[in-house]
Amino acid sequence: MITIKDEEILFDLADLFKVFGDSTRLRIMNVLFSGPTSVGEIAEILDMSQSAISHQLKSLKGNNLVSSKRSGRSMYYELADDHVKTIFMTGLEHIKE
Repeated sequence: MITIKDEEILFDLADLFKVFGDSTRLRIMNVLFSGPTSVGEIAEILDMSQSAISHQLKSLKGNNLVSSKRSGRSMYYELADDHVKTIFMTGLEHIKE
């Protein structure tokens, strides 16, 4: 059994799970599984506006779930690390049981 005694850590964990609680953000992360992708490409794939995608990416980046890098005039986003993939895939496995 895991016992977490620091309340702040539990609040941070709750905030992380809130980010995963939005279907648009999950759809964006799903697109990013294929690798670095621009806002425009994500918007086209998900049939959403670039501003809506940018808004959600800001939240994902603020929670260290995605990272970004510039290439010319475009900004490309990708999943921040393998932890994000693990959380996503563990959730999928859980709902498929």
